[in-house]
Amino acid sequence: MTDAALPFEDTADFENADRGFVDALDPGVVTGADGRVVYDNDAYAFLQGDCPDTAHPSLWRQGQLCSRQGLYEVREGVYQIRGLDLSNMTLVEGERGVIVIDPLLSVETAAAGLALYRKHRGDRPVTALLYTHSHADHFGGSRGVLPPGTEEGVPILAPAGFLEHAVSENVYAGNAMTRRAIFMYGDRLPKSAEGQISAGLGMTTSNGTVSLIPPTHDITRTGQEETLDGVRIVFQLTPGTEAPAEMNFLLPELRALCLAENATHNMHNILTLRGAVVRDARVWSRYLDEAIEYFADAYDVAFASHHWPTWGHDNVVQFLAAQRDLYAYLHDQTLRMLNDGLTGPEIAERLELPPALAKSWHARGYYGSLNHNVKAIYQRYLGWFDGNVAHLWEHPPVELAQRYVELAGGTDEALRRARGYVDAGDPRFAATLLNHIVFADPLRTDAKELLAQVYELLGHGAENGTWRNFYLTSAMELRHGVNTIALDTGNPEMAMALTTDMLLDSVAVRVDGPRAWDDDLTIDLVLTDEDRRHRLTLHNGALTHRTLDTPKTQAALTLTLTKPQLLGVLAGKGLDGVTTEGDASLLARLFSHVTRPDKGFPIVTP
Repeated sequence: MTDAALPFEDTADFENADRGFVDALDPGVVTGADGRVVYDNDAYAFLQGDCPDTAHPSLWRQGQLCSRQGLYEVREGVYQIRGLDLSNMTLVEGERGVIVIDPLLSVETAAAGLALYRKHRGDRPVTALLYTHSHADHFGGSRGVLPPGTEEGVPILAPAGFLEHAVSENVYAGNAMTRRAIFMYGDRLPKSAEGQISAGLGMTTSNGTVSLIPPTHDITRTGQEETLDGVRIVFQLTPGTEAPAEMNFLLPELRALCLAENATHNMHNILTLRGAVVRDARVWSRYLDEAIEYFADAYDVAFASHHWPTWGHDNVVQFLAAQRDLYAYLHDQTLRMLNDGLTGPEIAERLELPPALAKSWHARGYYGSLNHNVKAIYQRYLGWFDGNVAHLWEHPPVELAQRYVELAGGTDEALRRARGYVDAGDPRFAATLLNHIVFADPLRTDAKELLAQVYELLGHGAENGTWRNFYLTSAMELRHGVNTIALDTGNPEMAMALTTDMLLDSVAVRVDGPRAWDDDLTIDLVLTDEDRRHRLTLHNGALTHRTLDTPKTQAALTLTLTKPQLLGVLAGKGLDGVTTEGDASLLARLFSHVTRPDKGFPIVTP
């Protein structure tokens, strides 16, 4: 569907996004205790103007909608904070106070949102906290609504498996995900018609302090009911959809349905560009279908943890049915073509949405995209290898680039040809060729500059917010070098939320295998506050660990300590207060093999 065919005359989303407005934070800027700007929604004031040539009109429209900021009434007793982070915070009034749902990404933005709510609804205490799913923008601000010392007696609910998934994402591939998130959300880009205008799902992420208060109650099944501060809630468990642990829920007396992040006003990601486990579009579709039937006629409004609500029962059913069909169509048509022998990129070029979906604003690819979602579904079933053996053992990027440039006649000739593709209106192949030139000869600043210009061209034409941000951040780093992120994920509560197994895994994935090839050691950790013994074995460059009841052999070193002390040991704070038995030097020997990940590793250059 062409841009001109999109229904720009349809203003229902604007009416819904403005409905229930109470007040905005003025100025719309959140700062940290040190005065650093954590989130600046006022930077998007330029979106009130007409769409320029440097932006896709559809993405510009989405930016206009997502940049609306303030406190909104969804219905009596249900409020939302929008536009103060990538996500929304929902507040449901109970008999004694207020239930907070999904307290944003940062402590600072959550506190500012709660203060705005209390300005208009009174100083109601937080009587319950609810996390809809296991992504950080839905729990990271928890200490902003429940500061230390205030959580006692406050129930904290989450779907089963929440804690494991919430923290493991920050352990196993967390460094790479954080680095790529800089590109995905474009937080380092200037907020302007030429720069960052949206991430599609919201404007961008805040860059404050990420916290996590562990849940006290798990939701383990669909149909489970809980009453929080006099408010009855009926849950639908939806694991494996937008997050590994996720849930929708109904507020029956308020006739309001929360869809978490399972149905929002854009096509979502099957595989996010920052990296994650591939999601199951088939299961996602089925849970949306289940929601239509399970909650039946029990609601008049549906809201989510991003974007704006949908009012009217029939409108909600229509919305859910279209979202259901969207993910089912992506899944089934990809599988159909896959089984005809097409590869991921081939399917991505051929597959088109049905007209009714293509013209639905909430199915447009602002965050996920049809193109990369199709490739993700292919990856879920067949992996990275497309079956063509020429792709089985290709050279890595630098070596491959050097050979392509040599074939093209050298750097100068390759650069001349790349300019020809730019002039011919083929920026996609120009980007491919110029990328090879940059990887083959990274000192050629003229190649870097031309590639940056091509990335800008592709970014300015992208309807997808995260594609735009990736292209434009890549252009910025080609010109100015690596730019790291300021998001604080080092909060001690995040570390305490990790299981001991996860903590040990976090060490194992940082062992320099070749450096440790010839070392051989065993260390026992006796955790007195868990009444468990963990044996660590370093052998053949691999650090493995297991739980022991009664050891059959003696470890070369045994440490008896608590979990907080273990965190201190892993942070390099020494063995104060830790009981040691055996050769204490083994600990330093183990740590000598442990590396620190590079937070600013190159992406657009070798």
